[in-house]
Amino acid sequence: MNPAQQPGGPAGEPGPVDERALAEAVEFTSGLIRIDTTNRGGGDCRERPAAEYAAERLAGAGLEPVLLERTPGRTNVVARLAGTDPDAPALLVHGHLDVVPAEAADWTVDPFSGEVRDGVVWGRGAVDMKNMDAMVLAVVRAWARAGVRPRRDIVIAFTADEEDSAVDGSGFLADRHPGLFEGCTEGISESGAFTLHTGDGLSLYPIAAGERGTAWLKLTAHGTAGHGSKPNRANAVSRLAAAVTRIGDHEWPVRPTATVRAALAELAALYGVDADPHAPGFDPETLLGKLGPEAAALVSATLRNSANPTMLQAGYKLNVIPGTATAYVDGRVLPGGEDEFRATLDRLTGPDVDWEFHHREVALEAPVGSPTYAALRAAVERFDPDARVVPFCMAGGTDAKQFSRLGITGYGFSPLKLPPGFDYWSLFHGVDERVPVEALHFGVRVLDHALRSL
Repeated sequence: MNPAQQPGGPAGEPGPVDERALAEAVEFTSGLIRIDTTNRGGGDCRERPAAEYAAERLAGAGLEPVLLERTPGRTNVVARLAGTDPDAPALLVHGHLDVVPAEAADWTVDPFSGEVRDGVVWGRGAVDMKNMDAMVLAVVRAWARAGVRPRRDIVIAFTADEEDSAVDGSGFLADRHPGLFEGCTEGISESGAFTLHTGDGLSLYPIAAGERGTAWLKLTAHGTAGHGSKPNRANAVSRLAAAVTRIGDHEWPVRPTATVRAALAELAALYGVDADPHAPGFDPETLLGKLGPEAAALVSATLRNSANPTMLQAGYKLNVIPGTATAYVDGRVLPGGEDEFRATLDRLTGPDVDWEFHHREVALEAPVGSPTYAALRAAVERFDPDARVVPFCMAGGTDAKQFSRLGITGYGFSPLKLPPGFDYWSLFHGVDERVPVEALHFGVRVLDHALRSL
């Protein structure tokens, strides 16, 4: 047996990833895409067929997956792969099964075809995140064929409802089934370790080590109902519109977090810019102006809190002034930024508009000086010698928020080597979502190496 295939052995090469594993990563990505798990919000989704698909393939690797539901049809899959060292902390590897809606008329292909064309897998979920689910399945099955066991237990979770509130998915698992994650101290999932090509020839690989918190808000304005033809100084619609305008126009102050400072330090070194992001009075936006646009975009969205109005609801007839009006705001909060966020919303909404959290989740930060981050970084660099790995904070959020309730520190790591010109960011929730076959092959190799190294 190859040393890489020995239980607890070194993570050297050659490893257990074979041609079958590479083919299965593509096959499973396509197969999962063909299962329509569109999450329209409000409970309108059914992940069970995809959960059964994943569970069947985990069982084929000798695991004993369990299927769990809070709501019928909203199915989660959890399995534990036993490691060789029972005293080692366990690692959680998780991905979600649901996807956002896709309008077929806007696409080049049927978004649920899973078509493989010219070396590319097409369809909703190709990058968010059925590709990662498929790579995990391919790696676990390759290990089973080769007799590989990791040093630490690995808990695999495929979740429902990530694209909405997670109440039927990771939230349900963390709250109702914490025993399944006993011993887990760290986790990996979306989104990170993908190639971000810069205009000056760098191949950046951002690994997520933080997430802004979720603060989805409901605003309610109160006023006096009346006839639309008469003057009304207590018009709920006017009051709401004024508050929404103030929120939309607000300039949030820059508040660089530890993860953002670490990212800026790495980028400054790569670009040869003399700057110390940890120095008092450091101005991140001055540094961003000296970096390329791709590198700057990696951190610009996470320098501050944000609040974007997204929905308005008021009235039932054109000539009737309603007594109430409602708006919704997508707020995102930096680690440590909630007090400022609350105080700012109190001021911007004013005395005639109430606000409350419609959905709320914590902000996260993971250490970039940890052995885990170093192992993830080394795995990417092993398979792409030109890689420049940098930490970053996600502007949005993932299931790592819910799993953090169990004391699990999360990193975004779903590796893909992408060709120049491939706009990964635009394909998240975008039209013609797709992933190159070679990117999946790279991802399987890197994921295998990283998990065995960890």
